[in-house]
Amino acid sequence: MRFLIFLWCCAVAMFGAEAAKGATALIEFAKIPKNASLSFEGRDIALLRHPAKADTYFALIAIDYRSTARESALHVRYSGGEKKIPLTVTEGNYTQETLSVAQEKVTPSKEQRERTEREYAEAMAIYRTHSPLRLWSRPFLLPMQSPITSPFGTARIYNGTLSGFHGGTDFRAAIGTPVHAANSGKVVLAKDRFYAGGSVVIDHGEGIYTTYYHLSALHVSVGDSVAQGAVIGLSGKSGRVSGPHLHYGVMLQGLSVDPLQFHAQIERLFLSASRN
Repeated sequence: MRFLIFLWCCAVAMFGAEAAKGATALIEFAKIPKNASLSFEGRDIALLRHPAKADTYFALIAIDYRSTARESALHVRYSGGEKKIPLTVTEGNYTQETLSVAQEKVTPSKEQRERTEREYAEAMAIYRTHSPLRLWSRPFLLPMQSPITSPFGTARIYNGTLSGFHGGTDFRAAIGTPVHAANSGKVVLAKDRFYAGGSVVIDHGEGIYTTYYHLSALHVSVGDSVAQGAVIGLSGKSGRVSGPHLHYGVMLQGLSVDPLQFHAQIERLFLSASRN
């Protein structure tokens, strides 16, 4: 649902007044003071130029999956004042599943744990980097057209013990199925990793990254520029998996968010422009 909120400082178009844990909130600004800055619960939020409407801005707010349901707000600070835009964080409608994987992927050795710690630190350093230049100019597309086998946010039990949550969306894919870039960007990671297996991460600018895991082959290297739809690798069953598939994820502001819901929010930016 889209509606307008008129504040003394700005006119705001919101797509709903709430967002689930693990989702992305989208707020459009039809009018905003110069030098305004945004923050959400202590995190700086970038004020971005609208991709399809001149003199209009928007903000994307990643909601932490591990956070609690609560009443919150986006803070808009500007010369001479501050306003709050209410935002309710709700529980996500997430399910649970039990998976059987190789035991070493549940109880890794000391050397394997050290490897995973290095890989995690490397990835988080990437995701916390906010490249100011936008590298996309159209809505995001799915990396393949295939049935979803495991949605984002599913609580997971591995081999009856280890628990966690699914930070992406899994697509059914036989080994060797082409995987396409969801949007244009720059490859910032392309390697084999302990849990994610063959991995590609694409930086789309402005703190937006897409991830592609468990690949059997990588067709890109770090530093490559890729166009939307380019084949970046082939699906597989590498890493911690129960069978062949593609894990597709979106990282926003250093947090995993629901890829399909994120796609829908970006699509809404272009739809709102077409109505004007």
